Amino acid sequence: MISFFANIFGYILNILYKIVSNYGLAIILFSIILKLIMLPISIKQQKTMKKSAKIQEEMKKIQDKYKNNPEKLNQETIELYRREKMSPFSGCLSAIAQIVILFAVFYLVRSPLTYMKKVEPQLIEQYTNEIKQEENNKNTPYPEIAIIKEKGNEDEKVYINMDFLGLDLSSVPSGALSDWKVYVIPGLYVLTSFISMRMTTSMQEKKKEENEAGDTNELEAVAQANKSMSYIMPVMSVSIAIIAPLGLALYWLVNNILMIMERLILNRFLKEEEDA
Repeated sequence: MISFFANIFGYILNILYKIVSNYGLAIILFSIILKLIMLPISIKQQKTMKKSAKIQEEMKKIQDKYKNNPEKLNQETIELYRREKMSPFSGCLSAIAQIVILFAVFYLVRSPLTYMKKVEPQLIEQYTNEIKQEENNKNTPYPEIAIIKEKGNEDEKVYINMDFLGLDLSSVPSGALSDWKVYVIPGLYVLTSFISMRMTTSMQEKKKEENEAGDTNELEAVAQANKSMSYIMPVMSVSIAIIAPLGLALYWLVNNILMIMERLILNRFLKEEEDA
């Protein structure tokens, strides 16, 4: 399934690349298009989060009233969700979609010759073997990236313009530690990840203040988990960004920026809709 979506994304990215003739610009445009496609799911998710916060007080009453009657508690909980037109699994669709997209884009950026340029597997294997021989049988985690760097100037079939604002998007930071340029995109990615996590934590704290009568313990637990994640995520981001090609880090960076803008706009829009 992941390869199926990676192929679809590859067709879109290749069309964009043919228009702009630059891998970095194509990734930015691809990120915007993907975010627009996912916008209805994001809107539904935000509405679900706000509605979930509102029913916490009623949920707490049901739990207190039927704490000694699990069967009745389950019935009343189901009835509450039905009455509010919500599903306990309403957030699953968004989570599954994000996971599929995450892996599909990783496949795409890791192997752009396969999924984007649609190069014959035989040619990829031939060039991979040639590069291994030239490098004394040294294996590389991203053979297609190596082909683009080593054979792109010789064969138009495997050429992709990876130069973006003076940065080589085929570079892997862990393999070019002496080049300060490889840290620019991962550094910005980590910064935007931290900002995004802080926004999430801030939103959760605001919900807690608005639902003082609700399930305080549950909100405390979620807030504490988000606070921990705000420190863990930047560390994880650094680890991933250092071992991945800069093209992948650029996609994550653009996606983070778009996600921050989306949250700000949707929160304001939904708040105005709620007030109205």
